[in-house]
Amino acid sequence: MSLAHLTQLARLAEESATALETAVSHYVALVKQTLVGDGKLLFAGNGGSAAHAQHIAAEYVVRYRLDGRRAAPALALTVDTSVLTAAANDLGFEQVFARQVGALATPADLLVLISTSGNSPNLLCAAETARARGVRTAALLGGSGGRLRELVDLAVVVPSSDAAHVQEIQLAIDHLVCGMCEGLLGA
Repeated sequence: MSLAHLTQLARLAEESATALETAVSHYVALVKQTLVGDGKLLFAGNGGSAAHAQHIAAEYVVRYRLDGRRAAPALALTVDTSVLTAAANDLGFEQVFARQVGALATPADLLVLISTSGNSPNLLCAAETARARGVRTAALLGGSGGRLRELVDLAVVVPSSDAAHVQEIQLAIDHLVCGMCEGLLGA
């Protein structure tokens, strides 16, 4: 049995901690600004990134580490099967998140898009809709960041093209940010 995956992940985590310090600090600031300003955190992604979106939204709504704090308004745009399938059927799959951003997001909110490639058409459309509505955006990306990198207010780009490692670091970043922000939610 080889533990190379873990060794490589450890190296990437260390590299990411250095390379992404400024971007992650900006991400923390955006989340804090959203929570203090009574905005919502909206998360979206496909596949494993959809699971990440649901996971991190639950951490904000229920709790991450602090017991007794109030719930934070967070929502994964990946969970409403009726909306997702209606939008995909009637408007096309590229509109499944954009339609929800158009219906639910306000300028007080933060839309967080999660992707290893940064080129998913439905995330690109969501970013464009958010921009048109004045909604702030952040993206957790990998590799070059893809086209999404240029469409968001803040891109946090994990310096790897290995999708599994990128996803692992992205979730670690979101756990870090959540932990740094949940103190704002008091008791």
